[in-house]
Amino acid sequence: MSEERSLHFLEEIIEADLKKGTHDGRVLTRFPPEPNGYLHIGHAKSICLNFGLAQQYGGKTNLRFDDTNPVTEETEYVESIKKDVKWLGFDWAQELYTSDYFDQLYAFAVTLIKKDLAYVDDSTAEEIAAGKGTPTVPGTPSVYRSRSIEENLQLFEEMKAGKYPDGAKVLRAKIDLAAPNMHLRDPLMYRIKHATHHRTGDAWCIYPMYDFAHGQSDAIEKITHSICTLEFIPHRALYDWFIEKLEIFPAKQYEFARLNIDYAVMSKRKLLQLVNEKFVNGWDDPRMLTISGLRRRGYTPASIRNFCDKIGVAKRENLIEMSLLEFCIREDLNKTAWRRMAVLDPIKLVITNYPDGQEELLHGENNPEVEGGDGSRSIPFSKELWIEREDFKEEAEKKYFRLAPGLSVRLKNAYIVTCTGFKTDDFGNVTEVHCEYIPESKSGNDTSGLHVKGTIHWVSVAHAKTAEVRLYDRLFQAEDPSNEDGDFKEYINPNSLQVLSKAYIEPDLATAELGRGYQFIRKGYFTLDTDTTAENLVFNRTVTLKDNWAKKA
Repeated sequence: MSEERSLHFLEEIIEADLKKGTHDGRVLTRFPPEPNGYLHIGHAKSICLNFGLAQQYGGKTNLRFDDTNPVTEETEYVESIKKDVKWLGFDWAQELYTSDYFDQLYAFAVTLIKKDLAYVDDSTAEEIAAGKGTPTVPGTPSVYRSRSIEENLQLFEEMKAGKYPDGAKVLRAKIDLAAPNMHLRDPLMYRIKHATHHRTGDAWCIYPMYDFAHGQSDAIEKITHSICTLEFIPHRALYDWFIEKLEIFPAKQYEFARLNIDYAVMSKRKLLQLVNEKFVNGWDDPRMLTISGLRRRGYTPASIRNFCDKIGVAKRENLIEMSLLEFCIREDLNKTAWRRMAVLDPIKLVITNYPDGQEELLHGENNPEVEGGDGSRSIPFSKELWIEREDFKEEAEKKYFRLAPGLSVRLKNAYIVTCTGFKTDDFGNVTEVHCEYIPESKSGNDTSGLHVKGTIHWVSVAHAKTAEVRLYDRLFQAEDPSNEDGDFKEYINPNSLQVLSKAYIEPDLATAELGRGYQFIRKGYFTLDTDTTAENLVFNRTVTLKDNWAKKA
């Protein structure tokens, strides 16, 4: 525990429980995703919290898939979730599924029927909704609420046996139709769904509702601290009611504020819309704030864990700035990314006094920020180089410290050069920049006595490799697209992806590794994309070197 910050409320609860010896001094949390989509950055916060608290207090965490809706759940999502949790740096004590407990949950439901605390209702969904009343008007009992225990037991067994079609009947808890909390007004416990389940196949045609399955699963596993987001506060009374009436392990639910980030949507349903309607290229599109999208974009597990730590644990919803997430990845990559040179918008530079046919290998550090060094590589140098078009001007204004006729710059890791002229095509476009170099100004052995204010990067024409470079930006232009008028998709940023089909990179990048961060000197942080082939290298921009969004907003 760091002494630099005070405990947040969940730590205070756990420490108080440990002090009292509650749960025999155990800490067992769980992360319970529904396998109906890919995890996003909001889930990352929950993962870091549940696994982090357990680690902090010598406990364990279960990974439990809340697979109670066979219509929307797929094994693909299960596998992606497991991959994401492991990638973030966590491992689970047990891999469990709510479907593991279908027999036990059914038995729990029978117990409540026998206690006259649950009944089978033949009403339509519309009739049930109308019968619940409003927050200020009590509900009205269903005509089926007075069924006998024996009849309810028989009907529920027939529901399980597949005798009735979808929607014909439901099982409801018998609680209080005048309760101020609408969740206590005879909530649904089971519904009929004749659908093949990704694990149990066609063994079941009735499935428990989340509110019935969730707390009982926690109790079966003897979870000591069931941590949910704030939207589950109204559900807590029902969570406690089921546990009390079933007289099972007294698991307790605690709520924290979920993560909301500006210029993004955090709803799995909306993310699915973006995928299905082809606004993005799949769940792992680098513009998506899914964990797989962030990974593909070049975010590191450490940067996401650090982000989750920085935003803290609160009881009140707030909107976190995307710039904080970007700060965390910059901070991490600055310490770990290898420096390389890449020219994204090329123009040729010819060093007129450099000997024809001569080549030399220059020295470049992998990462000067690493104490003790992080290795180095050789950079080939020759007479003709690619430089960025923006690094040359035909006429230089004041305080311009790059190339223009008569101006001098240092070529990174190489020599000082002075611009002597340029060539243009028939339309007046500059096609070639001419310079002379100073042989005594070689980096690391400069005896020229000259000092220049500008340094630019370059790639040797003779040795350059080509690559496709994808420049990613924020997917939305509106700060809170979900709360704007109209369809949230109207606020998609049309410039969220710019593809440069032919950038020039130094030859060392031809052996770039998937998952490694690279700083393209002066251009940003990049990573190799999974679309890369032997014939076509593809790099994604993870983040710019500086926060440029503030100027746009």
